Amino acid sequence: MMRSIVASSLLALAAFGMRAEASDWPQWRGPTRDGVAPDSLPETLPSELRQLWRVEVGTGHASPIVVDGTVYVHSREGQAEVVRALDFDDGSELWRQSTETRFTRNPGALKHGKGPKSTPVAAGDSLCVFSINGRLTCLDRRSGTVAWQQDFSERFGRTWPNFGTAMSPIIVGDRLIAHIGGVDAGALTAFDLETGRELWSREEDPPAYASPVVVEIDGVEQVVTQTRQHLVAVSPDSGELLWRTPFKTPHAQNSVTPLVVGSRVIVSGLDRGTTAYEPRRDTRGNWLLEAVWSSPEWSMHMSSPVALDGLLFGLADKRKGQLFCLDLETGEQRWSSEGREGNNASLILSGGRLVVLTTEAELRIGSVDDKPWRPEATYTVAESEIWAHPALLDGRLVTKDKTAVAVWSLAPVD
Repeated sequence: MMRSIVASSLLALAAFGMRAEASDWPQWRGPTRDGVAPDSLPETLPSELRQLWRVEVGTGHASPIVVDGTVYVHSREGQAEVVRALDFDDGSELWRQSTETRFTRNPGALKHGKGPKSTPVAAGDSLCVFSINGRLTCLDRRSGTVAWQQDFSERFGRTWPNFGTAMSPIIVGDRLIAHIGGVDAGALTAFDLETGRELWSREEDPPAYASPVVVEIDGVEQVVTQTRQHLVAVSPDSGELLWRTPFKTPHAQNSVTPLVVGSRVIVSGLDRGTTAYEPRRDTRGNWLLEAVWSSPEWSMHMSSPVALDGLLFGLADKRKGQLFCLDLETGEQRWSSEGREGNNASLILSGGRLVVLTTEAELRIGSVDDKPWRPEATYTVAESEIWAHPALLDGRLVTKDKTAVAVWSLAPVD
C-alpha cells in the first residue's frame, strides 16, 4: 500500500509537468495535491513557534503557495482582489496585481466575507487565480503582468456557486483545468495555459466547492473531481468522460477534494459517510465503478483527508470536529478522537507525522499509526480564525489568517 501511495504521488507530480521543485508548494494541498509535504519536519519540535514575518494582505480564505522562494497570495482589499508576490525569507513585496471584483455574499456565508477562496496554482512562469465571482486570470508569476483573463458572465449569467467560487484550478502539462459557472449551469473546462484559448468543455453539471486532482488509474491519466451532483473522471487531453457516479450532499455542498491512493478513489461529504471506489475497465474497455467499502458514520464536510501506510486520516464534522482513522483496505475504523477538534481543519502529512491546523488557529503535530493519535506539540498561530490551508516546506509553515500571511519556523530554538 505504501508503494501505491508513493507511486500515486509521483504520477501526480509527473502530470504537473515535473516543473514543481521538491521544495515548492505550488498549488492546493501541496506538490502532489494530496496533503503530503515535500520534506519532513525537524525530529525535535520547538516548545514555541518563532514567527519569521507577518504581512497584512487583506481578507479571504485562498491558501498561500510557495514557488522558487516566493510566496504568492490572493486576497481582497476593499472592492478589489489583489495577487501579491512576497519574498519567502523576509516577506518583502516583490509585486502586486489588483483587479476590481464585485461580489454579493449569500446570507448563509456572511461571516466568511467577500475574499477569494480558490487557491492559486503555479507552473513554469505561469500563476493562475480564480476570483470569488468566477473570473479566471493567468499572470506571469515573475512580474505579475496579466497574460490573459476570462470572464464567463455572458456565457452563464451567474458565475459562482451559492457561497462563492472555492474550487482551485489545476495545471496538467500545458493546460489549465477549472470548473467554471454557477448554481444553474457550468462546465469543466480546459484552457491553453499560455493563451487562455479554450481547448475543451463539458457543460453537464454545475461546479461544487471541491478541487480536482489528476492521477493515473489502470494506465489512463484522468482528472477526478466532485461536481455539484456527481463524482466524475475525465480525460485531461480531450475532456472525454471516463466514469461518473451520483454524489450529492445536503444543500449541494460537495467540498471534499477526492483522494486517490493506488487505484482507489476516496470521497466523502456532509452526511454521506466515506466511500472507497475502484474504477476499472471491462474487456471492451468501458469503465466500471465499484464501491469497495463504505463507512457511513464518518462524514467529512470541508476538510479533505490524507493517507499513509494503508491508513486514511480525516476530520468528521460530528462532535464539533472529530479526527478519525480508517483502514484503507477495508474501511474499518482504527481509532477516533473524543471530538471538539475544531469546526474545520487542514490536514498535512510530513514524514510520519500528522499536522492539523484548525479553524481556531490551533496547530497540532504528532506521529500517526493505527493507535489513537496523541499530539507531540500544540501551538497557536493567529488571533483570528484560519480557514486557508497552510503551506509546509523547508521547516517553515505559511499561514493565512483573517487578514495576514505569516511564516513560522518549526526548527528548534538554539
